[in-house]
Amino acid sequence: MPLTNLNSAHLSAAQVTAAKAAVAELENALSAVNVTLTSEERQRYGSINEQNKLLVNKVNDYHKSNPGLSVADVDWDEFERDLKSREVLDSLITSLEAMVTKLKNAKTLHDYDNYQAALADYAYSGYRAGTGADGYETKFNEMKQFFVRSGKNTNSSPQGT
Repeated sequence: MPLTNLNSAHLSAAQVTAAKAAVAELENALSAVNVTLTSEERQRYGSINEQNKLLVNKVNDYHKSNPGLSVADVDWDEFERDLKSREVLDSLITSLEAMVTKLKNAKTLHDYDNYQAALADYAYSGYRAGTGADGYETKFNEMKQFFVRSGKNTNSSPQGT
């Protein structure tokens, strides 16, 4: 017998409302820094790799420890604000990505549970259709569209598995 109900934890209506409100509040709080880039702009500006982050940090270290060696053309106050914003955003992104991964994991288990229950219902409908029980033949025939038969194998197998 397949494992079922791998995730039986469910959010209450109040928890769903609170979570949606928190996401909306977070979106609102971050709206000042949200920027929409085109794919061309993302390609042009990209993101700095680890080596280039080390360069930025080294330049910052030199600017702090020996400002006389810093070029006057750079707005160093803005440089510092950019550096701090980048660190804050990076921390937020890391936290949100971890949360998204956990949400995807929970959703995966709920999807699996739903699919196993649907397979059980399909199998039972096929059995009941075979006994001539009212309504089951129509139900079974409508659900058959979600299964593909291979040329040599006569067993039905669900699509996408």
